[in-house]
Amino acid sequence: MANPLEQFVIEPIVPITVGPFDLSFTNSSLWMAAAVACSYGLVMAGTRQRALVPGRLQALVELAYEFVAGMVRENAGREGMRYFPWIFTLFMLILFGNLLGIIPGAFTFTSHIIVTFTLALGVFVGTTLVGFALHGWRFLTFFVPPGAPKIMLPLLVPIEILSYCFRPVSLSIRLFVNMMAGHTMLKIFIGFAIALGLFFGWLPFVITVALDGFEIVVAFLQAYIFTVLTCLYLHDAIHLH
Repeated sequence: MANPLEQFVIEPIVPITVGPFDLSFTNSSLWMAAAVACSYGLVMAGTRQRALVPGRLQALVELAYEFVAGMVRENAGREGMRYFPWIFTLFMLILFGNLLGIIPGAFTFTSHIIVTFTLALGVFVGTTLVGFALHGWRFLTFFVPPGAPKIMLPLLVPIEILSYCFRPVSLSIRLFVNMMAGHTMLKIFIGFAIALGLFFGWLPFVITVALDGFEIVVAFLQAYIFTVLTCLYLHDAIHLH
């Protein structure tokens, strides 16, 4: 049986080396570009005609738009809508990255901690900059729990700062672990089905089909969770509570 972790190996397609830096175009880069192209193509194709009675493609794009817009309004407030393009782009990139990874032979770049941590770090830095841009140094009052006794502040403030700084770690690990675990299970059951042959391999094959359906649900769910947490962090930066 093949090693189920081999599917996560990053391999160069176009080797590029600049001094000590390896800037090769890899299989991960390829599927990132594919996710960007698919999300961009879907939105452009769905909004090309702008018909009063939308077709299927336009209805799908409008549904995605309203879904993310509702998420932003509900979790970040109406003030958060000015950051809608950023959040919508983030949602579509993660969603297509997750969905494309289900295709046999594809590469799931969201199963790598370096990718998910970079996305989470971008959210962390972005929301922090928003907080300072809107409130200046008053943003630091976010780390002072309201109503807390002053004698407890030397203990509570470092805890709040540590909790805040841990956000990109928890945000990235959640997405990375779920995608990696799901694809590893798929690979294992596919290996069982092939190893057991046509007569005994039907049960692992049926389980694999069921897991494929479950992975589609997880792909949507993880994109939703990542985005809704981004909206919550944006809410904290805008409203300071």
